[in-house]
Amino acid sequence: MRLFSAVVLTGALAAGLLSAAPARAEEGDAARGRTLFQRQCQACHQVAQPRNGVGPHLQGVVGRMAGGLEGYNYSPALKALGREWTPETLDAYLANPAGVARGTRMVLRVPAEQDRRDIIAFLGAP
Repeated sequence: MRLFSAVVLTGALAAGLLSAAPARAEEGDAARGRTLFQRQCQACHQVAQPRNGVGPHLQGVVGRMAGGLEGYNYSPALKALGREWTPETLDAYLANPAGVARGTRMVLRVPAEQDRRDIIAFLGAP
């Protein structure tokens, strides 16, 4: 009986029916977002320092107007967007930048919803 229980439990864990760790809530995981940012975004964007690179720095991006950072040459598409970067607008933009701001220079998409949540949690973390 013990062997059967161990096999069932192992199979359930492998299938994802049970989890050794608590399930991820709808909000993002900022620590995971930091790792994703370093892998996917850091080549163009900075957060540790307010220094622009290929893309604008993202320090304090949540609450900032799109295309409104002084000292960065935004595309006309982002200058004309007229939206504040909120978690919702960032989510839509990361999912499909050209769909939100046709003509934007940003080409990288983050297709996985949880990845976007995690990156946004990292960007919004104090």
